[in-house]
Amino acid sequence: MNAIHQERAIISLIKSCTRKCHLLQLHSQLLRSSHFYNPAVFLSFLCSFALPPLRDLSYSCRIFSEFSEPNVSLYNTMIRAHSLSRDSARNGFLFYQELLRKGISANALTSTAAVKCCMKIESLFSGMQVHATIWKDGHLSDGLLLTTLMDFYSCLQKSAEAYKVFDDMAHRDVVAWNVLISCYTRNGRTRDALALFDMMTDSNGCQPDDVTCLLVLQACASLNAMEFGKKVHNYIVEKGLYNAKNVCNSLIAMYSRCGSMEKAYEVFKRMVSRDVVSWSAMISGLASNGYGRDAIEAFKEMQREGILPDDQTFTGVLSACSHSGLVEEGRMLFKCMSRDFGVTPNIHHYGCMVDLLGRAGLLDEAYGLINSMRIKPDAAMWRTLLGACRIHRHVALGEQVVEHLTELKAAEAGDYILLLNIYSSTGNSEKVVQVRKMMKDKGIQTTPASSTIELKGQVHEFFADDILHPRKKELYEMLAEINQQLRIAGYVAEIIPEVQNREVKTEPCVLSYHSEKLAIAFGVLATPPGTTVRVAKDLRICIDCHNFSKILSAVYNRKVVIRDRNRFHHFRDGRCSCNDYW
Repeated sequence: MNAIHQERAIISLIKSCTRKCHLLQLHSQLLRSSHFYNPAVFLSFLCSFALPPLRDLSYSCRIFSEFSEPNVSLYNTMIRAHSLSRDSARNGFLFYQELLRKGISANALTSTAAVKCCMKIESLFSGMQVHATIWKDGHLSDGLLLTTLMDFYSCLQKSAEAYKVFDDMAHRDVVAWNVLISCYTRNGRTRDALALFDMMTDSNGCQPDDVTCLLVLQACASLNAMEFGKKVHNYIVEKGLYNAKNVCNSLIAMYSRCGSMEKAYEVFKRMVSRDVVSWSAMISGLASNGYGRDAIEAFKEMQREGILPDDQTFTGVLSACSHSGLVEEGRMLFKCMSRDFGVTPNIHHYGCMVDLLGRAGLLDEAYGLINSMRIKPDAAMWRTLLGACRIHRHVALGEQVVEHLTELKAAEAGDYILLLNIYSSTGNSEKVVQVRKMMKDKGIQTTPASSTIELKGQVHEFFADDILHPRKKELYEMLAEINQQLRIAGYVAEIIPEVQNREVKTEPCVLSYHSEKLAIAFGVLATPPGTTVRVAKDLRICIDCHNFSKILSAVYNRKVVIRDRNRFHHFRDGRCSCNDYW
């Protein structure tokens, strides 16, 4: 047998070894021969130990150190092996630096693995070093490498840098487009993500695929951009992507999060087969839109169809009970989770129960449930209870909750705002002054609330007392006219001492220009009579804006749908779907 055939036979034998003990035996045999330090044999052996499924990094490093002059392929193997986990990624980057110090030219595979190491250790400086080397070595034509680099910048919330890499690409495939869309969505540039979808569909080159549609539907859901979502829906049907179950599930979630359960149900009914994700999406949508009993019925129906609920399903149905005040139903479902379905309650399920009990005024039971948990309560759960304390003006418990948040070092401006509201609602002006002073001394600042509305595929954003919109003159004239018409119908603006994130002044005032009022007024101004006005707000809707929206829906014969931080409010004929329970 000549040398080439021997080499191939040994490599084949190495690749056939699936157990570590067999490789170790082979290692001992090869050490006795002259074949072990054959570069091709050594590389094959190193790959078998360093990469999955074995991935023994300690032994791989020992083997690597036995080769006196490792080449770029051996370094690539070590860097790639270490890039697969956060714990080992730093060592992978050290191998990359060692390669450069030895004057070995990195290739595209080297740089790709090194960028993945930088992504795992979240080191912007290290990634920029690799980027500079990529420029120097002239690897800008490698699509996979540049896509990985875009993903790196995306993970570190550097969307501008990700776009620069994208802009430098000579040939952009659908993966590159998808990474950039994902980057924009991940970094809050959701409107830019929608613009990229338009650019793809308008071009004669790369067209969106199912992954593109999934990403853009997520952006539509986040922005409450249902009209754009319909455009994506039409594209899905046109391109024959409708049979993909994950695409249909995303459509259900998008329509649900835009407040259109009718459209969500249409998609759901058209599905040839539905899985637990499909049912959970419908149940969660019904829950957030105020159809609590319908959500429970859907929960029963999925079981009749032989589909067992999972943890996400229970999060949805417990949330439905919370939003609709179905205390007994919620208690029953919470008990049967582990007993009947083997689903262990997680932090989200406990959070739903605390929300359900808290909204119903059962604050002591909610507090007791938190203290009885086997898992440690997180800040979100304490905030849920704090919100209930605000609703029911429970000062003592509210103070205890803020103490817990402080112990977790998780107290935020919004938590102190809620505590201020509790003190204000009970007339405790002395405590209000103390908390305000403490916030000022600690430099605690609130974030301005905002509301968005979509018109002809464009998303308009408003802040309280907004003066930046190009149609601000018409907007405030319309709002003045609406206020006049609503006063005739009996609307009286609430004058309350509540303080919310820059939505309300620090003194008692009339809440005239909240962001959702401006968005609603813009909707009335810019759309034909009878058109549904859909608004998304990033905070909980206040009492005054809730009353304003109810009366406006009757006076202007408009359906108004507002998605706040917690749920949907469907206003029609002077009533709200939440029955004033939120």
